[in-house]
Amino acid sequence: MAQEVVEAPIPGKILEIYVKEGDKVEEGDIICTLESMKMENPIMAPVSGVINQINVSPDQAVKSGETIAVIEY
Repeated sequence: MAQEVVEAPIPGKILEIYVKEGDKVEEGDIICTLESMKMENPIMAPVSGVINQINVSPDQAVKSGETIAVIEY
């Protein structure tokens, strides 16, 4: 199976995670919410598949390009 890495597009703080490892997601489903500059940004699945890894937790600060999740498809 192929893997798609979901990266943080901007630096910020993870507010909430909506999926867990093993969950099936469809393209466009929200994986988590990232707060940056007092704005909440939904981080969406770029492909349909199964969440293989979640690399963040709520209240965690992330840098731009940091891996949030890995989706197998």
